[in-house]
Amino acid sequence: QVQLVESGGGLVQAGGSLRLSCAASISIFSINAMGWYRQAPGKQRELVAAITRGGSTSYKDSVKGRFTISGDNAKNTVYLQMNSLKPEDTAVYYCHASVVRGIEVYDYWGQGTQVTVSS
Repeated sequence: QVQLVESGGGLVQAGGSLRLSCAASISIFSINAMGWYRQAPGKQRELVAAITRGGSTSYKDSVKGRFTISGDNAKNTVYLQMNSLKPEDTAVYYCHASVVRGIEVYDYWGQGTQVTVSS
């Protein structure tokens, strides 16, 4: 079992910045990939950014150049730095971890943190 605890959400004006943190209960070396998803009211949950154990990153097109995902192995924490925020970035942001054990893939989710961007 892996626990993920998010923090760092809040209310910010358009153009502002926030940094989300996701602390894992195990070493992130043991996690194959981690990512940040978001879900706005009435919309499906979508992948925003992901990072693999090897450090490869990927981003949703609409956040490229504004968001940066990174990991701190010593703190077992993954971050999402969000700059130049827009009202359309408003959503609940969820941390996700994917762990492969043998032939099984296990998915874990955090509780979510609200990000609200005012215009």
